Amino acid sequence: MIPIYSQKTRIKILIAVLALLIGAATVIYTNWLVQRVSQREQQQIQLYAKALQYIINSEAETNTFVFNEIISNNTTIPVILSSDGKDITNAKNISMPAHLSPADSVTLLGSELLLMKQQHPPIIVKFGAGQVNYIFYRDSELLRQLRTYPLVQLVVIGCLAVIAYFAFSSSRRAEQNRVWVGLAKETAHQLGTPLSSLVGWQNYLRDSDRFKDEPIVEELGKDIRRLEIITERFSNIGSVPVLKDENLFQTTRNAIEYLQSRVSKKVIFKIESDLPMDTPARINVPLFDWVIENICKNAVDAMEGRGSITLHLRRVRTRRTWYRRGTPPRQVAIDITDTGKGIPKNKLESVFMPGFTTKKRGWGLGLALAKRIIENYHEGRLFVKWSEPGRGTTFRVVLNQ
Repeated sequence: MIPIYSQKTRIKILIAVLALLIGAATVIYTNWLVQRVSQREQQQIQLYAKALQYIINSEAETNTFVFNEIISNNTTIPVILSSDGKDITNAKNISMPAHLSPADSVTLLGSELLLMKQQHPPIIVKFGAGQVNYIFYRDSELLRQLRTYPLVQLVVIGCLAVIAYFAFSSSRRAEQNRVWVGLAKETAHQLGTPLSSLVGWQNYLRDSDRFKDEPIVEELGKDIRRLEIITERFSNIGSVPVLKDENLFQTTRNAIEYLQSRVSKKVIFKIESDLPMDTPARINVPLFDWVIENICKNAVDAMEGRGSITLHLRRVRTRRTWYRRGTPPRQVAIDITDTGKGIPKNKLESVFMPGFTTKKRGWGLGLALAKRIIENYHEGRLFVKWSEPGRGTTFRVVLNQ
């Protein structure tokens, strides 16, 4: 059967692909802009060096124009003029805190010079008769911001993609919850009419002399009560169930006893406990019974009606991250182990998805409902603790006390 989440998966992949495409286009375009601005700054520094050389080597009246229009207009690119590559004779566009001492200023300029040497090769400027000077420079603040801008954009796009992903998932979950609730309420409503009729037929048979003391009448009554419990279960879906401190061992045994009489006699049920017999757990009995039945019925199918199912009650260490409100309570677990055909590793993540089933018949809703009941209504956990093809599977149900 094809999982019903395939469309959801495709949409999520589409969101991821769009985010990657937008991010890639942004990085490519920004890198192109960075190269253009970098080339422009290199040309500006080349012109700056030529203008400086011209001013020093020439006594023309145009010196003032060149100084004002070229030298003074460089207000963004940090520049250092050095006579030998070490001693600094002049600096421009380097931020110098006012409180720095002369020695600290020299140290700061020396650090700037090292950065400039690493970033760009120096420009040689000849003054007078063979006097060689060097102009060092580094990227302007605007260019540095442009270089880091793609990273900022990628972070923003990533955040938006994550928000869109979770918004879509939340919307899908809300939609699924509405479907679950609507389906459950409608099922409970549909069961109501034949259930009332069955109650009337049982009363008729009980009062009839023909069926007096017939065990079939009492068995019919048991099934009617079971149908009433099932109807109550479906009615509880969508509403906040009442959780009470119930005897965990007794409640688990009651759920198994009903199921045991209605499956193959070749399936052996065993209940083991490391807990005191009166250990309580906060559960809703009708919904909890439903979970145990669904897991055990799947186990019976996996064993093809032959094997053993062991329910082991034990205490577990509380995982704080799984409890939503305040201090986490103490927790107990029920490990349900079968001797069936097991679950392949590549299917472990899919067993709780609605629609997933390995049987020829069935909707694949049993484990999905069980997980929803335990985690949404009981604030517990349900997961596959162990599984090995050909040997069996262990499901763990964790409940709060």
